[in-house]
Amino acid sequence: MSTFSTTDAQTPQGLLHVGRVTRPHGIRGDVYVSFFTDRPERTKIGARFWLKNSWITVTSARLQPSSWLMHFAGIDDRNAAERISKSDIYGEPIDDPAVMWVHDLIGAEVVDISGARYGKCVWVVDNPAHSLLELESGALVPVVFITERTKDKITINPPDGLFELNIDENEDEK
Repeated sequence: MSTFSTTDAQTPQGLLHVGRVTRPHGIRGDVYVSFFTDRPERTKIGARFWLKNSWITVTSARLQPSSWLMHFAGIDDRNAAERISKSDIYGEPIDDPAVMWVHDLIGAEVVDISGARYGKCVWVVDNPAHSLLELESGALVPVVFITERTKDKITINPPDGLFELNIDENEDEK
């Protein structure tokens, strides 16, 4: 799963929130970056990110035990590194049809294999077992039940009773 799209007015439309510059390292402008994604494209030399209203380019990157130690073009001293510390970084979506991206799932109509409609996906909940689609109704659908997806539609094959779990037991007594 990827992270969410930006709604910040100063960030170009369509970029994804992919990480955060956490703190400076040394005196030459290096910074630690914590990513929300494990895509290798994000850490290659030449990768571009939107940070503090401008594009920056990776000139070096080394994996550290808990984050990446990176250098960006134009960030050449500790003062510049401190100015970008604690800043969110945004990247362009990566085209990989084999991956379910959060920004592609949110807003898509959810239907089952027989055509029954369950509403739109409004959020993707990160869950240890499987991520969950949260629907407009509040229903949660594990992503393992997705059988097909297109740009605007997610087809699921849910087990019997999945959507009945939220029915109030007191309604049966009325």
